[in-house]
This record gives sequence, C-alpha cells and structure tokens, in this order.
Amino acid sequence: MIDLAIIGGGPAGLSAGLYATRGGIKDVILYEKGMPGGQITGSSEIENYPGIKEIKSGIDFMEPWQEQCFRFGLKHTMSEVIRVEKHGDIFHIIHNPGKGEEIQEARSVIITTGGRPKKSNIKGEQEFWGKGVSTCATCDAFFYKKREVAVLGGGDTALEEAIYLTKFASKVHLIHRRDGFRAAPVTVQHAKSNEQINFLTPYVVTEICGDENGVNALMIKNLSTNKEEKLEVPVIFEFVGYEVNNQILQQKDGSFLCDVDSYGSVIVDLKMHTNVPGLFAAGDIRIDAPKQVVCAAGDGAQAALEAIAYLEQKH
Repeated sequence: MIDLAIIGGGPAGLSAGLYATRGGIKDVILYEKGMPGGQITGSSEIENYPGIKEIKSGIDFMEPWQEQCFRFGLKHTMSEVIRVEKHGDIFHIIHNPGKGEEIQEARSVIITTGGRPKKSNIKGEQEFWGKGVSTCATCDAFFYKKREVAVLGGGDTALEEAIYLTKFASKVHLIHRRDGFRAAPVTVQHAKSNEQINFLTPYVVTEICGDENGVNALMIKNLSTNKEEKLEVPVIFEFVGYEVNNQILQQKDGSFLCDVDSYGSVIVDLKMHTNVPGLFAAGDIRIDAPKQVVCAAGDGAQAALEAIAYLEQKH
C-alpha cells in the first residue's frame, strides 16, 4: 500500500511529486511508461516560462525538473497504467499490460495524464510538426510578428486563436472546409469584424510544403470550384480538436471513475478535487485547462497540497 500514486509524468505530474514528497508524504510513486517530461519535450523552443531567460528546447527545459522532483524521494515506475479503480477507501492502480497485470493499492491518486491536439493528417504535417505546424498560438505567435499566418479550423478555439494571432501577424488566413462555423455566433462576429482575418471558405489544405528551414507554403483547394492554389505562409496553426488522455478512468462497464464533461475532461474544483474523495486531477486533463506549462505546474502543486491534507484527515 502506498500513500499517493501520480499517473502521468509531465509538468503537472512532476510538480505534484515534488510538492507531495517535500510536503512529507513518504510513499509516492509516479507512473510514466517512458521518461518523464510530457508533451512539452516535443517543443523546439520555450521562452515564456517565468524565471527561465534562455530560449530552450522542450527536452532541455524539462531535464532539470526530473532531478529536482526526484530529490525528495519520489519514485518512478516505468509502467503503463491500464485503469484506476476504487474499492472502498482504497484505489487500485492496474498497470503493466501484456506482462501479467499488476495491482498497486494507493490511499490517494493524482491524475496528470494530459491530452493531445488532434492531428489533421494532411500531407507534410508530420514532416513539419514543430517546424511551422503548431497547435499553440500562445506559444508560437511571437515568432511570426508582422508576417502572414494560417489557421485551420472552424470551432471556438480556431476563431479565438485567429483573433489572438492578429495581435502579432500582419494577416491571418482562416481556412475552414465549410462556409458555416461551429463557433459561438458572437465569436464568429468578432472574427469577421477583424480586418486582419481573411476567411478562406470552403477550403481544405491538401499539402503542407517546406524545406529544411520549415514550412513555406500551403496547397489549398476551394471545395466549390475544385481549384487548387498556393498560399505562401511560414506557419499553419491547427485547431481541429483536442483529446484528453482519460482512458485510465474508464471502468470495465464503460463508465468513468469520476465526473467528466462532454469532451471527456475531468471535472474539478479550484483545488483540483474530483467528485471522488482522494482522487485529484491536474494539468491538461482537467476542465478549462489553459494548456500552458506554468499552469500545469501550478495545478500539480495544488493537487499535491490537497492530497497531503486528505491523507492527514484520513489518519
């Protein structure tokens, strides 16, 4: 029996481990099937984390986190978690698929498994991922000051990020396969009233083009005329959906261990509590997550402090 299981080794999970162990919890295991670090290790440049003045790659940025967070006794189990169940007051962490499933009992659990942006699977997307294909305007807008950029998508996020990008870019080409949008009417109106946004509807991107320096153009097709043309831009911001990694919360009967919203994001309060006592969620898996490293780290710290309080009450 351990006191706390943390599932997911990104910024939220590592911060939770640091605060939990330094705060006095003795038996804390971090479950991450690979080396800790999370999605951010795939970023080519990070320059907006407070206190870090150098521009670093995601891998270099996360490297000292591991040393610091394991300094106080956090243990790392390199094993994939299949499911988390609760039996009475005890959680069962079912892990190690394909090698004879194992069960680790835990008094409390913090879920920090995050999520991932959906990919469009456009030709060239994988080749130029992180080199002109982005899913984070907040992270990358600064690099394209006074240049034309493209945004792909038709939901609230796509339009909101297109509006945000106009603060940096000279023009934003918003590409959507339909004439109508899934976004809220007020958001659509706000976008259409912005003269810097050029609406390309109904269009699809057929190929992302570039060279060793990254993206330099998109091939786009008008679905009404089938005419194809080249759009010269150095970046495409894709907002075609987001998937949270909530599979471990799904029970054998198909239900979820705790409450989730219509998108599958875990519903928590401001202190990262789920509706299940002793179960906390932090980072990109939770509702209304801003999907920024600094916010995920704060979530992880908050969840750990609440886990400490929960365990003290149980004892």
